Amino acid sequence: MMSEWEKRIASVLLLCLLCLSVAACAAKKDPMEKIKDWEFTVIAEENIPEELLAKIEEKKAEPFKMTFQDQGFLYICVGYGTQETGGYSIAVNALYETANALYVDTNLLGPGPEEKGNVTPSYPYIVLKAEFTEKPVVFD
Repeated sequence: MMSEWEKRIASVLLLCLLCLSVAACAAKKDPMEKIKDWEFTVIAEENIPEELLAKIEEKKAEPFKMTFQDQGFLYICVGYGTQETGGYSIAVNALYETANALYVDTNLLGPGPEEKGNVTPSYPYIVLKAEFTEKPVVFD
């Protein structure tokens, strides 16, 4: 049987454990929560590494999403496949870091009215150059 003193010690220890577990739960971050925006540069075709450009050429007829590493940089590529006309552009809505990954969100923007008569197919894609990270890239 426990003495009054032992019961008090056990109660204090139990209270300490409860406080520690509540604090540990509060300290955990949501893995989807944005930590920070990730800086990037949109790369012109003439500045894309040759090996990456060759891969893009192979894939550009179909929609694609890929990454490529070269000389300490991460290249994030999004292609929208064959489009009936030219004049398309791509908006980068977000590139941000979470605890577990980088998230990239882009949209294809349609051609303006001046492109209506243009029937030459195009293959819109974008290449973002950013600091290299080991984190996986998630495409939204």
